[in-house]
Amino acid sequence: MKQTGGSDEAKRRAGESAADAVVDEMVVGLGTGSTAAAAIRALGRRVDAGLDIRGVPTSYQSRQLAREVGVPLTTLEEATPDVAIDGADRIADGDLIKGGGAAHAREKLVDAAADRFLVVADETKLAATLDVAVPVEVLPDAVPVVEDTLEALDGVPTLRAAERKDGPVVTDNGNLVIDCDFGAIAEPAALSADLAAIPGVVAHGLFIDMADEIHVGTGDSVDVRNRE
Repeated sequence: MKQTGGSDEAKRRAGESAADAVVDEMVVGLGTGSTAAAAIRALGRRVDAGLDIRGVPTSYQSRQLAREVGVPLTTLEEATPDVAIDGADRIADGDLIKGGGAAHAREKLVDAAADRFLVVADETKLAATLDVAVPVEVLPDAVPVVEDTLEALDGVPTLRAAERKDGPVVTDNGNLVIDCDFGAIAEPAALSADLAAIPGVVAHGLFIDMADEIHVGTGDSVDVRNRE
């Protein structure tokens, strides 16, 4: 369910805008995806210039990038994030669908633990309603049962296939991902609760009422939207 779109310049502007909110001695949740990567690179440049921070990565990808650009790392066991910076696949009324990179279980854990959660995105991710498939990370043995339950909730589930090898996508946690299309989601909070209650579901990609700020990059500016 990997979502694409938006210019590299817009993503860079959004990432750098959120990175500017980070100050000395902060612990920063490091999101996954191309726009979050722009924020990590911006933080790396600031660390090189003397900024004193530690990062909590949300995936192998964000961990590797942080190491490459020189952001010191820590864990949730050692420190609580002051701020988390992460992307989104779709944004509507402040709610999000995430999980295009299959990292949403760890992302939700880190983003929820942070004192402030800053979302970075380009304009292509904005919509009137949440209307893309919802990633659902499931225990491998639970796939058939979860698929039946998702269909009972009027969803159309599809097991996510790997792009460069045979078989399904396997998450950093060793689980599988079902992308479930519910069409335009009229009541995302209710659906979020229903998905969380399914046995075998590790985490789903609906992030409801979690974002504190949304930094939307365009070709020449950034629109910062605060939670109302």
